[in-house]
Amino acid sequence: MQKIKQICLQLSQVALVLFLVTFFVTVLVRLLPGDIATTLLPFGTEEELDLIRTELGTNSNVFVYYFRWLGNFLQGDLGVYYSAGEDYYSASMTVWAMLSQTIPRTLLIMVYTLGFSLLCSIPLGMLLAYKSDTRIDKVLSNILFGLSSIPNFAVGLGLAFLIGVKFPLLDPIGYVTWAEGATGHIKSVIMPVLSLSLGLIATFTRLLRADIISTLKEDFVTMASSKGLSNRWILWRHVFRPSSLSLLTAAALNMGSLIGGAVIIEVIFALNGVGMFLVTSIALRQYLAIQSTVAIIAISYVVFNLIVDAFMPKIDPRIRSHRGA
Repeated sequence: MQKIKQICLQLSQVALVLFLVTFFVTVLVRLLPGDIATTLLPFGTEEELDLIRTELGTNSNVFVYYFRWLGNFLQGDLGVYYSAGEDYYSASMTVWAMLSQTIPRTLLIMVYTLGFSLLCSIPLGMLLAYKSDTRIDKVLSNILFGLSSIPNFAVGLGLAFLIGVKFPLLDPIGYVTWAEGATGHIKSVIMPVLSLSLGLIATFTRLLRADIISTLKEDFVTMASSKGLSNRWILWRHVFRPSSLSLLTAAALNMGSLIGGAVIIEVIFALNGVGMFLVTSIALRQYLAIQSTVAIIAISYVVFNLIVDAFMPKIDPRIRSHRGA
């Protein structure tokens, strides 16, 4: 019974967060300067402009407009993406049809980035914690501190110039799907993933290093060492699991920053993902596309954090005991 109440409480909190996020975005969209009707039909008559506003719902107040959009969104209708012209406008494609082309690209880039960042930062963080206060620790820590201060777009521009132009090893522009070839796909994502990963590797490594150093001072580590267990076994079997909670939390929270960073990276490498689609939608005043895209991003972010939170007790049983108490 207690578990059901806890699940209901979490679901209600998630629903409240998503409601506030989507409503806030709706208010911001309505406050954007300009009129979508004049954007779609620059030389239209006043009657034609009023017809467009009525069709899009922008002639109503923000509450009516929001709940109308929310009802359609919950039914799977994300709206229509309109094409503009001098004397015409048309519903060229649905928002979902366009997102279905861009979401897989951004999702793969995010998965590759998180996977590569964790794959590099976990052994590196354990090494620095084990070699704490040595020359290796000081040198690598300073390098990581410098990497964490470099913006993603600066890394992306540098890689595009060096690897794509100066030494043309990879094509700096374009995206290749898995269907078009595995080798081409991997080559097309190397530079974007590196651009987004370097800062995360630095952050994750420093975070894991601090947690492992703290865990190494625990009594159970001293007991394991007194039993004659090897240092490698102690680090991986006894120290890593309780030290990885902050790392997983940081990885979950960085999902949002990855989406924000992917906007610029997608523009630099012409990936045509969700970030680029969102920027284009804002420029063209595509209200339905903006709201639906932000809603999907918010839902994905919340669901990913819930999954990580659910796995926390599996990693460290002390969390489960604390919650039970």
